[in-house]
Amino acid sequence: MSLANDISVPIRHPDRFFIGGQWVTPSSGATINVIDSHSEDVYLTVAEAQAADIDRAVSAAREAFDNGPWPRLTHAERAGYLRALGEQVVKRSADIAQMWPRESGVIAAVANGAAFGAKHTFDYYAALADTFQWERPARPARGGFGLIIKEPVGVVGAIIPWNAPMGLISMKLAPALIAGCTVILKSSPEAPGEGYLIAEAAEAVGLPPGVLNVVTADREVSELLVRDPRVDKITFTGSTAAGRKIASICGERIARCTLELGGKSAAVILDDADLETTAQSLAMAECLLSGQVCASLTRIVVTRSRHDDMVEALAAAFSKVKVGDPFDPSSQMGPLAAERQRTRVEGYIAKGLETGATLATGGGRPKDLDRGWYVEPTVFGNVDNKSVIAQEEIFGPVLSVIAADDEDDAVRIANDTIYGLHGAVFTNDVERAREVAGQMRTGAIGHNGFKSDFDMGHGGFKQSGIGREGGVDGLLPFLESKAVLLDGPTARYHQHTEL
Repeated sequence: MSLANDISVPIRHPDRFFIGGQWVTPSSGATINVIDSHSEDVYLTVAEAQAADIDRAVSAAREAFDNGPWPRLTHAERAGYLRALGEQVVKRSADIAQMWPRESGVIAAVANGAAFGAKHTFDYYAALADTFQWERPARPARGGFGLIIKEPVGVVGAIIPWNAPMGLISMKLAPALIAGCTVILKSSPEAPGEGYLIAEAAEAVGLPPGVLNVVTADREVSELLVRDPRVDKITFTGSTAAGRKIASICGERIARCTLELGGKSAAVILDDADLETTAQSLAMAECLLSGQVCASLTRIVVTRSRHDDMVEALAAAFSKVKVGDPFDPSSQMGPLAAERQRTRVEGYIAKGLETGATLATGGGRPKDLDRGWYVEPTVFGNVDNKSVIAQEEIFGPVLSVIAADDEDDAVRIANDTIYGLHGAVFTNDVERAREVAGQMRTGAIGHNGFKSDFDMGHGGFKQSGIGREGGVDGLLPFLESKAVLLDGPTARYHQHTEL
């Protein structure tokens, strides 16, 4: 049976939570219906956590950190668990490839690679067990012998969004675990399936009780996780609005937090760039997850003399995109994740028209799709960078083309936003690409395309977030630095002649 026709739910205990190493009965009968974004039918029903369930999960994680074996294992021992988790996720690749399109609208061709991306993340952080400097000697200014030790930050609350759950679960869980932290993973109500799957993987590899606890809750109950003084750190991916709230709560109690938030990323098109090639690159990148990607290149900044040609090229590329069933191999873009998400995107399209932007293509619902949360790929030209559609994150397949007086003005426009998550420079000259990249206030820049590498780290400037995920930089927020001053070196360091 094909994935398109198989609507079975590939998880064992959707009516329970994974807490303290066991599948436990919820404190109430509250449930959440997960709607298939293509068919609009109920695909999955899961338990909805209440205050008592969050309390139970936090208690389990706190006990596991304070009194359990996990923080006391060697890094190499923890690395073994990470590699085993990655292998378990790959074994469930077909299950992820079924759930992710139904929950979020991603096409199956993309979903098929999710498990392997997650395994790479688990393996990457497992490898740091041997290469990261968890402890290093130091020379105290007043004599004696010093050590700088990296220790786990403690209990972590990991709040996962709905657009790319398995990738973001691994990006938060892997560094937390190798550091020695214990985790409460809070799944999104729209896409909880992968949270259940990682819990089953943890059970299969024998992760010690309480090291990973998985619940699904909506915003009000989720806030209890952020407020709980027993939780040392929050790691969150989602909207800037929600990130502001989380940061304010963490600030009240000086809790650590990593926030990967919204974006309104600019592609700066220099005058030597080929517009047709550029348009093809931008159009295909924006189709990824139907534009529901925080780092999407949604502001296209080009000099005024080339504006109309850029709009025409983008409209031609976008109008050819095949929108349809995520499981249809010919589909290049699927639906949005939820009805409210489509309503949001359509609202922004209406605002674009109201403010005088020129609709070059799209703007409505595909005429041959009468079910599902679909919207046409949309291009606006003559967009004022001060307008709503240029300044606010739409989180859908909507591009705004903005005219600049010259290339210096293009960089100014690119930086004229509260966000700074991603960006791109299109030019045939690598030296000019490097120069412009250095002027753009954003966490990552691609040359001639939407490019990212989580091994290099991912995160934003300004209101696009705090901290980094991925790479060595993504490990550091899960660690505390401890300075130890001794009268003399320990046996391990007696031979260190540099001290």
